Amino acid sequence: MELTTVWFVLIAVLWTGYFVLEGFDFGVGILLPFLGGDEAERRVIVKTIGPVWDGNEVWLLVAGGATFAAFPEWYATLFSGFYLPLFLILLALIVRGVALEYRNKSDSTRGWDRAFFWGSLGPAFLWGVAFANIVRGVPLDADHEFTGNLLTLLNPFALLGGAVTLTLFTLHGAIFLALRTTGELREGAVRIARTLAPVTMLVMIAFLVTLDGGKPVWWATVVLAGAGLAAALVATLRGRDGWAFTASALAVVAFTAALFTGLWPNVLPALDPAHSLTVTNAASSPYTLTVMTWVAAIFTPVVLAYQAWTYWVFRRRLTGAPGVPVGPPNPGPSALTPANGG
Repeated sequence: MELTTVWFVLIAVLWTGYFVLEGFDFGVGILLPFLGGDEAERRVIVKTIGPVWDGNEVWLLVAGGATFAAFPEWYATLFSGFYLPLFLILLALIVRGVALEYRNKSDSTRGWDRAFFWGSLGPAFLWGVAFANIVRGVPLDADHEFTGNLLTLLNPFALLGGAVTLTLFTLHGAIFLALRTTGELREGAVRIARTLAPVTMLVMIAFLVTLDGGKPVWWATVVLAGAGLAAALVATLRGRDGWAFTASALAVVAFTAALFTGLWPNVLPALDPAHSLTVTNAASSPYTLTVMTWVAAIFTPVVLAYQAWTYWVFRRRLTGAPGVPVGPPNPGPSALTPANGG
C-alpha cells in the first residue's frame, strides 16, 4: 500500500475518532438546557464529560496536524477556502472550553451554560456543513484556489449535512447521558434518544442517498450506519445502555467512513474534475511521509492507551445526591457521588 493511501486512511481514522468522542461531548452540551432542570442536575450533566472533553479535542489537533504534514496542498486550500466556517468552529470551541472551565468558579452559571450550549451546537452543525462541501466538491481554479464565497458553502446539500451531524451528535450525547447517569436524568435522556433516533436515521439516509458514492464499499458503510442507528434505538428501548452507546458509536464510525470512502481518491474534489485535489497531487514528499509513518507507529499506541485508561477510570455512572445544597465552587464527592451499577 502506498504511503499516500496510508495517510489518507489514518486521517480518516483520526476524524472518525474525533466525531465519535467529541460527538457525544457536543450532544451533552446541546442537551444541557433541556435536561438540566436545576443546578444540581446541570452539574451532573457537565460532570459526565468533565474528565474527558479536553482529551477528546486532541483528535482534532492531530487530524489537522496530520493533514498539514501529509497533504499540505489540501490543508492550504481547505483552510483558505473554508476560512470563515473554520474560524467560527474554532471560536465556538474556545467559548465552550472557557465555559466548562469557569462555570463552577462563578456565583451564576447561567451565562456559562448558554456558552456551553452554543459552543456545542455551532460545531455540531458546521462540521457537517464543511464535510458535505468537501465530499460534494467546491469551485477550484487551476492553482487549486477556492473561487467561491460563504454562500457557495451554504448550499442545500451542505445544510442537510449539517442537519445530519447535529442530530447524530445530539442522539449520541443523549445515549451517552443515559449510560452515565441515573434516575430522572437517565429517563429524560432515554426519552430524547427514543424520539431523536428515527429522525436522525431519516436525515442521514436522505443525505447519503443524495451523496451517492456509488462504490460497493460505500454502500456497505451506508447500510452499517443505518443498522447502527436501528440497533441503538432497539437497545435504548430495552434499557441496554452500554449496547445502545456502542451501536450509536458504530453509526458515527460508519457515517464518517461513508464520507471518506465517497471522497477517495480525491481529498478535495473540484466542480471541474481537472482541478481536483487528489491523494497524489496534494501529498508531501515520500521522505516526509516515511518519517511521519514511523513517528505515528511509535506514539499512536501510547496515546490510545492513555485515553483508554482515562475512560476506564471515569467509567461509573453519576448521580446527584438528594438534599445536598448546591454552592458555586467546585462540587466535592458529597454533591456528586458515583452510583454502584457502573
